[in-house]
Amino acid sequence: MQKFLTAEWRDLLMANYAVDPALLRPLVPAGCELDLFEGKCFVSLVGFMFLNTRVLGIPVPFHVNFEEINLRFYVRRETAGEVRRGVVFIKEIVPRWAIAFVARTLYGEPYEAWEMGHARNANEVGYFWASRRCKNSIEVEVSENIGVPTAGSHGEFIIEHYWGYTRRGENRTDEYKVEHPKWELFSTRNERISVDFAETYGERFAFLNDADPHSILLAKGSEISVFKGQSISL
Repeated sequence: MQKFLTAEWRDLLMANYAVDPALLRPLVPAGCELDLFEGKCFVSLVGFMFLNTRVLGIPVPFHVNFEEINLRFYVRRETAGEVRRGVVFIKEIVPRWAIAFVARTLYGEPYEAWEMGHARNANEVGYFWASRRCKNSIEVEVSENIGVPTAGSHGEFIIEHYWGYTRRGENRTDEYKVEHPKWELFSTRNERISVDFAETYGERFAFLNDADPHSILLAKGSEISVFKGQSISL
């Protein structure tokens, strides 16, 4: 497979909410099914840094380092005896309109461009994104390095999905592979989430305004590779 994009994903801050599977079933791409952990269905709000970004090996001026915020959920697909565990994005927000335009028009990815910022020091990580309608933020204090999550743990489930699936219609699904080493996790404290989920992600997610996350994880991140996608045969 051809590497389409390489970059570093760093300081991945993930707030994970347990939701009713019925909420997400209409959004599941054809050929996939919801991936559950211990019977629970999760949607994750994820903020991270995109660094040293290259497309087909070439850095794009002014689009090398930037923030991304996405809301995602987890699916699985069985093919030729292999189980591929992946993510589906409900919305991906970046600060560069060109990134959002290309991803949306050429690849069908649900990108939007908002005003964005981040804060990072030895003790804190935070992400901020705003439109004319609302201002959102997620911030935590960084605590201990707890290492790579153990096999079968909740942490492993959240961070180790190596495929992406995009719904391109009732009977078309695009699939692509993401490659990276296992990530170390850090514990967090004094977590602060201020997000208008209804305004940002739609009324079906309004209830998350008053919901407490099942977990909040902070992953160190690493270099990553995204491989050229293809439509899967259904």
